[in-house]
Amino acid sequence: MISNTNRGKSFLGISSDGWAAMLFLLPSLTGFLAFIFLPITASLALAFCKWDVISGLEGIHWIGLKNFRQILGFIFDRQTGELLANDPLFWKYLYNTLFLMCGIPFGIAGSLIIALMLNSRIPMTRVLRTVYYLPSICVPVAVFLLWRWLLNNRYGVINYMLGFAGITGPDWLGTITWAKPAIIIASFWMGVGGGGMILYLAGLQGIPRELYEAADIDGAGRWQKFRMITWPLLTPTTFFIFITSVIGGFQGGFEAAYMMTGGGPAGSTMTISYYIYQYAFTWFRMGYASALSWILFIIIFVVTVINWKYGGRRVHYF
Repeated sequence: MISNTNRGKSFLGISSDGWAAMLFLLPSLTGFLAFIFLPITASLALAFCKWDVISGLEGIHWIGLKNFRQILGFIFDRQTGELLANDPLFWKYLYNTLFLMCGIPFGIAGSLIIALMLNSRIPMTRVLRTVYYLPSICVPVAVFLLWRWLLNNRYGVINYMLGFAGITGPDWLGTITWAKPAIIIASFWMGVGGGGMILYLAGLQGIPRELYEAADIDGAGRWQKFRMITWPLLTPTTFFIFITSVIGGFQGGFEAAYMMTGGGPAGSTMTISYYIYQYAFTWFRMGYASALSWILFIIIFVVTVINWKYGGRRVHYF
């Protein structure tokens, strides 16, 4: 039996070991309270207020649900007989955000293909893994600035290469038709060899080799082994990558749009995150920006719950 004297003396009902643990947790807890919890709480309060920042704390005025009604509300125009949104730009930029998220399936598929290739026995595997992973750790501003140069319709390398094939390259970043696909391409290049590839590599190396050996004995080919063994056992990894990619897709798009198009042309690449940035730091309407942020949070929460509930049924575990 361990005596109480070995456990250390207690103060305020907490043992000395407990106080030591709290002391080690204090820096992280302080950072969490100062930079995460308090700002989130303040944004929730400001979502029900009108505040232009410049006027100071005295300029905060409680307006209730007015910000949310302005963002999500509709009015009926009797003259035209149409239902008009109070903030049509919010719905336009939400559509832009969803459109840019169309690149998620391609990113997942690309990450899986690269992981399968790097998991095979090929020369210089470690070097190739590093090369493919490098773009994902580069500063997004530098990457998207590089793609802005590559996609330039006058002196860009991509249109120059298309010219050798007799194809006149489009104005990638200057037309509504091509601006969003251009951002999808740049985002795909930056993220395809990143975290998704690493997770797939870990998942592939966790599959028991005995399963493939048994499949070889049964005469299964590469496609059959992938369809019956690899893909089913990678569904937990795929599910996790998909969930995090959707969350990142709703929150993302700001760096690419800001550096490559400035949100244009005609707002065709403006995303919800960019819209929040404009209201908060360009127009200094912090209350409206906070309301937009919480609406985005609710959208992400609902979509994540739906994905978790219905998508998790297709996950195989071993």
